[in-house]
Amino acid sequence: MMVSDEDDYLMLSGIQHFQFCKRQWALIHIEQQWAENVRTVEGQHLHRKADQPFIKEKRKNKLIVRALPIQSKELGATGICDVVEFIEDDDGVSVLNSDQLYIPIPVEYKRGKPKKDRSDTLQLTAQAMCLEEMLLCHVPTGYVFYNEIKHREEIPITEENKEKVRTVFKEMHHYFKSRHTPKVKTGAFCRNCSLQDICLPELMHKQSVASYIERILSE
Repeated sequence: MMVSDEDDYLMLSGIQHFQFCKRQWALIHIEQQWAENVRTVEGQHLHRKADQPFIKEKRKNKLIVRALPIQSKELGATGICDVVEFIEDDDGVSVLNSDQLYIPIPVEYKRGKPKKDRSDTLQLTAQAMCLEEMLLCHVPTGYVFYNEIKHREEIPITEENKEKVRTVFKEMHHYFKSRHTPKVKTGAFCRNCSLQDICLPELMHKQSVASYIERILSE
């Protein structure tokens, strides 16, 4: 899949929403709905500390760039890397008018702790794919820093995860192009969603709208 028109690019960070819940992703990215809860506010605070646009610093053999804009025609996606660490390497590429060669390593910041699903891994992999396409280089690994445990976890950038990212973005583009907000199987995770009052997951159960309204009014 190649997307040539940048107006059709999707937000790269949306893969996180899509993996958590396809309906949540559609409500945010197609219907432009949004609501705050404690988790989203904490997440925004953490990213504000990392996202200081275009600030760069040199540490020994490492060049650190924050809030780096990235995009990919292959994925039809655009976004921002929280941090990219450019590590000096003879097999790397020239960047930022430097005489040195570097390998780019994306670092994503998360408010919580490692998840059971692959959403963080896929988001980081998508960032790596953008960097590879833009800089014409190989990105072997990346890191996710988890604020809750104050630790960063190394994530290998594998071909298996790249193929999964391609599949997910293809599905996201399908929904976006058709402007379709899917119904999904609800569960306990709905209680942690900032959009539950907009999504109304109760309506996806086999009950009529009338019975739902009657129950709400009686509470």
